Amino acid sequence: MTFDTLKFAGEEVAALKKDNRFLKPRVLESAQKPVSVIDGKEVVNLTSNNYLALADNAKVKKAAIDATRKYGVGSAAVRTIIGTMSIHTELERKFAEFKHAEASILFQSGFLSNVAVCQSLMSSEQDLLISDELNHASIIDGGRLAKAPRKIYRHKDVKHLAEILETPEARKARRKMVVTDGVFSMDGDIANLDEIVATAHKYGAFVMVDDAHASGVIGKEGRGTVSHFGLDGQVEIQIGTLSKAFAAVGGYAATTQDLRDYLGSVARPFLFSSSQPPAVSASCLAVLDILLHEPKYLKKLWDNTAFFKEEMKKAGFNTGDSVTPITPVMVGDMEKAVKLSNRLFEEGVFALPLGFPTVPRGKERLRTIVTAGHTLKDLKFAVEKFKKVGKELSII
Repeated sequence: MTFDTLKFAGEEVAALKKDNRFLKPRVLESAQKPVSVIDGKEVVNLTSNNYLALADNAKVKKAAIDATRKYGVGSAAVRTIIGTMSIHTELERKFAEFKHAEASILFQSGFLSNVAVCQSLMSSEQDLLISDELNHASIIDGGRLAKAPRKIYRHKDVKHLAEILETPEARKARRKMVVTDGVFSMDGDIANLDEIVATAHKYGAFVMVDDAHASGVIGKEGRGTVSHFGLDGQVEIQIGTLSKAFAAVGGYAATTQDLRDYLGSVARPFLFSSSQPPAVSASCLAVLDILLHEPKYLKKLWDNTAFFKEEMKKAGFNTGDSVTPITPVMVGDMEKAVKLSNRLFEEGVFALPLGFPTVPRGKERLRTIVTAGHTLKDLKFAVEKFKKVGKELSII
């Protein structure tokens, strides 16, 4: 099938391929496991966000199956019509408790959680959204959909943040919201949230932290960045996703009861998207229970993280400033990053190459993530293959 009117699409694809930016995802043919079957090949999977290795956990799967039997496969409605099930409200209550907040609200994805909050709260040209330069794309897009002007501060540069907050534009703003990732998804570093909160509050701004890669990973019992810095009760809005450590799909905002009620009445993604399948809420409730009562998963995650980082550094790889299970392997050239990824796959290790616009040009890399499910044998195997291929390509 061809259309002259869509001829441009082929030209755009050709341009993407020439620039090594054309994406053709590999296909997962098993459960999301530390050792998975991908494109018909069993490989050590270092690309998944399945931090606690709970995507195939028996307890979590049983919770999803039981909920499907009780509630069916879906609500077939948006939350504000008849799509709010008792299991949704139970999960919202439990997430609020987990995050030490008054209330929480579920969204259909982590991406939409950030979009919904930015768009809903920065709703006037008199408002001001102030964002870290390395924040996630969903925050960037949420800001673009908002009516408020935006200011970008240099990555984790609190002095620059203060300079923005001292400007006449900021001082006269109706509302000022400072937004940061908790754990930055490409570099694996943690926001200096204590300094950000103190600076924002000094100038009358409120703070939104996106804990997509922090919830279930850092802080007491995996409660996130706010817990990590001992800031319970001091951060106005905590965003989380259900698609990473919680091994499902969706997102949430934990905040005050009033703001939760406001978002539930005006946030367009909430108003115009059907609610999550009940199996999702049930599986997330099971993960919450595991986090609170089975600390072995978090301990194994961090033990594996420490081992892998140390071995990769000893091998001579540049792993950037990461202090979390996200470990970038810096390459600096997209063509070489793709070759590294492809050769590793041939050797039995899957690690995805990332380039522009996901990361800046010249900062191309493979992003690796270890999980609680990897064995030391898995990680030793992966490191040896990295060393073998890294030497072949003169990366180390």
